[in-house]
Amino acid sequence: MTSSIRILGIDPGLRHTGWGVIAVSGSRLSHVADGRISAPVDLPLSDRLMVIHAELEAIIGLHVPDEAAAEEIFMATNAASALKLGHARAAALLAPARIGLPVAEYAARLVKKSVVGTGRAEKDQVAAMIAILLPGCKARDDAADALAVAVCHAHHRTTRKLGSAA
Repeated sequence: MTSSIRILGIDPGLRHTGWGVIAVSGSRLSHVADGRISAPVDLPLSDRLMVIHAELEAIIGLHVPDEAAAEEIFMATNAASALKLGHARAAALLAPARIGLPVAEYAARLVKKSVVGTGRAEKDQVAAMIAILLPGCKARDDAADALAVAVCHAHHRTTRKLGSAA
């Protein structure tokens, strides 16, 4: 009998951080939970980062994943935006790392290609494929993207060293 593992997928963002947890048993994937962390935009940056980190720690405590995966920074309109996104990403990656979970990182194109079959897929295509791959899942937007990261990790986890950049 194949043992099951849980994977936490994270789609980091300063305005909205998507998260999703899947269970993997052999080649079978199943949806556990998903959601979106939205830090109030009127808070100072440091407080927004604390919201992201604290909520992910609570999610990890509730769903007890075995591994985590996050999407790498994909693009930013300017240097200031890229830096702020980097801060949000660091806050998100720190939550699983603090308790010793291995964390993998994947390029957005690889995530989309793993789920949809093309690295140029749109958000609605990703969400539609997540609904097919994880029956009963109705995740949209950031949560669907986070589940896609988890699915990508499920497909690539045995062929890559955890904690290394893709």
